Amino acid sequence: MLLELLRSATSHHSSGDLARAEGEYLRLLEHGYRKADILLLLARVVAQLGNLEAAIGHLDAMLVLVPDHLEALIEKGVLLHRLGRADDAARCLAIARSIAPESEPVRKNLAAALADSGRRHEALSEFRRLLELHPDDVFVRHQIRRLISAMVPFWHIPMLNDERRNHAFERAIRQAVETQGADARILDIGTGSGLLSMMAARAGARNIVTCEKALLIAETAEQIIATNGYERQIRIINKDSRQVVVGTDMDARADILISEILSSDLLAEDVLSTFEDVHARLLRPDAVIIPRAATAVGCLVESDALFKYAFVADVSGFDLSLFGPLAAQRLPVHGSMTSWRRLSKDIELLRIDLSAKQHPPDIRSCPVVVERDGVAAGVVQWMNIDLADGVTFSNHPDETSDGGWLQVLHSFPQPIFVTAGEHLDLMVGHDRNSLIMMPPHDPAGRRMNKAGLRASGRRTA
Repeated sequence: MLLELLRSATSHHSSGDLARAEGEYLRLLEHGYRKADILLLLARVVAQLGNLEAAIGHLDAMLVLVPDHLEALIEKGVLLHRLGRADDAARCLAIARSIAPESEPVRKNLAAALADSGRRHEALSEFRRLLELHPDDVFVRHQIRRLISAMVPFWHIPMLNDERRNHAFERAIRQAVETQGADARILDIGTGSGLLSMMAARAGARNIVTCEKALLIAETAEQIIATNGYERQIRIINKDSRQVVVGTDMDARADILISEILSSDLLAEDVLSTFEDVHARLLRPDAVIIPRAATAVGCLVESDALFKYAFVADVSGFDLSLFGPLAAQRLPVHGSMTSWRRLSKDIELLRIDLSAKQHPPDIRSCPVVVERDGVAAGVVQWMNIDLADGVTFSNHPDETSDGGWLQVLHSFPQPIFVTAGEHLDLMVGHDRNSLIMMPPHDPAGRRMNKAGLRASGRRTA
């Protein structure tokens, strides 16, 4: 009788009559018939019905009976992952890996769970091991590429290919090594590819320590440095600079600091806190700083392309203007978005002295003389970087576009009508982590209404 009930349950299961199959599996469980097998089948049918938590409960009951059941562990891990419990899924699938270390479904599912739980480097190791076992697996190759893309910011490659920037840094580095001597202790924060450290080594420096917190990038830089023959001069530490310790990672405080952690909008990569910590713990008081200062420069702009980048009004016959205030405050400017119209001269907005020991938050009023009538979308900002005596770099929009550092649009909450000859008082400063660039709270009569925003779309750039 029980065997017939099992046949009926599996028949209903395979035909898609899941509710009847579930009932019959439960009746079999009441009789204690082949309990472990029935629990696995019941978990599968319940999962198909959409009750993932109940399915996991059945799998847990089965694993009490057969703790090393591979299929049950894999299916539980997959269900946990589907529920958004990536950490729990990874723990379950790690047990499955200990049972079947070469299992393709175990490693694929474990890698996916590790990636979604933030343990990307471990996920990459799993996928790479899978590729060793299955070198023609396109899925695995794609996952490795996708994971690396998520781990390594996109801007590394255009930054490395920015010849003007590279030339400026190398001039400053050579100057520092010539002044301080080949035995000067050099600290390079943010190794990246190892390019700046290798520039120092090529200039003759023999004592270079560079730190990189991203393990994948640090490992790659180590290979690059060895490939280029500078492994004896350069030592890579896989740490954030805040974790670097004099006496452990460095034999003494550094004579030269090289850093490449400025972002396009100057401060987004926690620049000020990093420099303050380095000055306090890792540098000699008279150390050479490269770069030693950076200035945010910008101008008011008007542009059809930038309006569509930062604001919205009517779309497909619907009024979507209330979505506009949700837009990002800072937007990189590149490609077709460079076709904007200046409404003011270049303005020095904020200068940061990177050789200073402290950087308290700062805000001030910056009067901007409007040179043309228009509708200001915000301020396009770029950087002037002071690397050393006589060595500077700028990503001024008239000189370059789409290089390593992009220009940035600091959009206003709403576009503002401006008139030639007037002054627009911007509030400019920083909160230590980002630039502040705000128009007056309510410039009377100048904020655009929906009709004005629609009309602005018909202006020429």
